[in-house]
Amino acid sequence: MGYKVVVVGATGNVGREMLNILAEREFPIDEIAALASRKSLGTEISFGDKTLKTKDLDTFDFTGWDIALFAVGSTATKEYAPKAAATGCIVIDNSSLYRYDPDVPLVVPEVNADAVLGYHKKNIIANPNCSTAQMVVALKPLHDRARIKRVVVSTYQSVSGSGKAGIDTLWDETKAIYNPTDNYSSETYPKQIAFNVIPHIDVFMEDGSTKEEWKMVAETKKIIDPKIKVTATCVRVPVFVGHSEAINIEFEDFLDEDEARDILREAPGCMVIDKREDGGYVTPIECVGDYATFISRIRQDSTIDNGLNIWVVSDNLRKGAALNAVQIAEVLGQKVLKKG
Repeated sequence: MGYKVVVVGATGNVGREMLNILAEREFPIDEIAALASRKSLGTEISFGDKTLKTKDLDTFDFTGWDIALFAVGSTATKEYAPKAAATGCIVIDNSSLYRYDPDVPLVVPEVNADAVLGYHKKNIIANPNCSTAQMVVALKPLHDRARIKRVVVSTYQSVSGSGKAGIDTLWDETKAIYNPTDNYSSETYPKQIAFNVIPHIDVFMEDGSTKEEWKMVAETKKIIDPKIKVTATCVRVPVFVGHSEAINIEFEDFLDEDEARDILREAPGCMVIDKREDGGYVTPIECVGDYATFISRIRQDSTIDNGLNIWVVSDNLRKGAALNAVQIAEVLGQKVLKKG
């Protein structure tokens, strides 16, 4: 006996990836529904070796469905997630709407799987921000060993984090540069992204941080430990898929780089590729389509007493979004629903 699963926002990048991963991981499904807005009604989408036609989110009845994976923006989530949850369907939400709600667990299964048990307060579980998800997978096993005091992270985030518009913008701007007869302009980013980097993701806040940077701080504290101090600089780079992060960690206790490497090799969801030679590290293009969070460049930071530097790379459409949501569904199945 399997589950009745709904994917909301099935025509978007993350929604399609959710369907791919559900099929790849052979999630036990009796029935599946792909929902989209009315303008996408009837669009055909692949699910394993099957083809699904999208149904209208506006008129869909969630009664009797077990799990709804939401891959739409906060506005649509605010309208439809409570409706789904009220029918008894458990919502796993990829938007930022519920991440900071104390009654909604924020879950990365490798880090805090037991937090899913708090779903019953609102029948909703939140997926973290893509940049946070891969970072906490790497941080948690190190925190368990030596207690993290402070994290300084600089991100190199791909354009797919902005959805299809981001991917299209990088492609079109690049073509326009090579073919100057193309008269192209975009409103996706405040500055050109092709052959450039933009230290600005989401809106600016009063203290000079961007919302993306604030998310990394707040979510790391909620998922791992509220005592950890985090400062972030989030940068959009001209990469199609795959987020990278340079992370500096200060611990309460000394942690040798060799021991850190061994800990991360054994940690769930982590893949260490760290050779001190040309190409002995992972870049975004190599992580695309993979489930793992890749960790390279593990080394001592000699400027502080208990410091390490690491380089972390992951497919943001997978671990940063769709994969994490499916993993949450798997944990729900094992710990709560117990079908399949």
